[in-house]
Amino acid sequence: MTYRTGVLSSLDEAGEAAWTALLARQASGLDPNPFLSHAFLHALHESGSACADTGWQPQYLAIWDDTDGGSELVAAMPLYVKSHSYGEYVFDWAWADAYHRNGVEYYPKLLSAIPFTPVTGPRLLAKDDAARALLIDYLIAQQRAAGMSSTHVLYPPEAQAAQLHEAGFMLRSNVQFHWLNQGYGDFEAFLATLEHKKRKNIRAERRKVREAGVTMRRVRGADATDADWRFFHRCYKNTYAEHHSSPYLNLDFFRRIGRAMPGNILLVIAERDGRPIAASLVIHTADTLYGRYWGAIEHVPCLHFETAYYQPLEFCIEQGIATFEGGAQGEHKMARGFLPTKTWSAHWLAHPAFADAVERFLARESGGIEAYMDELNERNPFRA
Repeated sequence: MTYRTGVLSSLDEAGEAAWTALLARQASGLDPNPFLSHAFLHALHESGSACADTGWQPQYLAIWDDTDGGSELVAAMPLYVKSHSYGEYVFDWAWADAYHRNGVEYYPKLLSAIPFTPVTGPRLLAKDDAARALLIDYLIAQQRAAGMSSTHVLYPPEAQAAQLHEAGFMLRSNVQFHWLNQGYGDFEAFLATLEHKKRKNIRAERRKVREAGVTMRRVRGADATDADWRFFHRCYKNTYAEHHSSPYLNLDFFRRIGRAMPGNILLVIAERDGRPIAASLVIHTADTLYGRYWGAIEHVPCLHFETAYYQPLEFCIEQGIATFEGGAQGEHKMARGFLPTKTWSAHWLAHPAFADAVERFLARESGGIEAYMDELNERNPFRA
């Protein structure tokens, strides 16, 4: 076979049809991961949310098979040159600080991830095992040739993390909280499986929202108006302002995904006295729902839980969606039926002394993660 490699500064260089066909091969009969879709990634780049100016310079790796005069995209990897560590959710600030204190440059670095999206999904997109092995070889050659301090692959599935480990990457684990649908007939059937205190608290939280005069409206992507998107973005920005931070995503991005992938989108809008006061956005396939963003312009006790958890949970039950991934962090999700799930990242550092120090740190951290998982599992919210 005749393979050709390339570095892409835009997904247009791969082509939407070729990218979509390659992504479909990763799904094993399930819907493809929506965050790796051409629509989602292209919206991030074209809206200016993730681009060179914001410290996310696309440098995707691609491999084509040019056998017999054709040109088939057989492997690809989302990859960025990063000038900072914002928007990653796998924190390496301490590593960067150690480099700085010793007079060594940590940035720029190479990062394979979905910008601002702590969701597990394939990072080594490949037609088959042979193409995936070639992609890993290409990544290793590229990271050495580029002279970067390090390469980081965030939230790969465990099998791909293991492949990267075999290729010389160090592995790091963390914990998220996911809800699993056990074929519940309705929300009450789900509540019936929880411990009495957890069940009672959830009912009380939902009652507080109703008694405050708040009603909920679920809007599928195809039905979302520009007014809905403008209001949601207002809520999103307000959340960042309350945390004294700057929002990563702009209104153009949300409008773009609203147009390009409406079948994957659900907006939950809370209203009182005929006007909206809060909203959440979730992304979903037929199999998995991903909690993403939430915000409010008025404070109502427990409204966050209703808008960002209970309404999406009801939607999962109604639609037969198997898994609700709650996003990064948040032990409070366990009291609402979410269970701890391990996530992975893979890391390669060029500097031998720093690589050795980080490897020792990760060994200690891994033991702490295992103990933390054991502690969480002992606090299972479901009835024995």
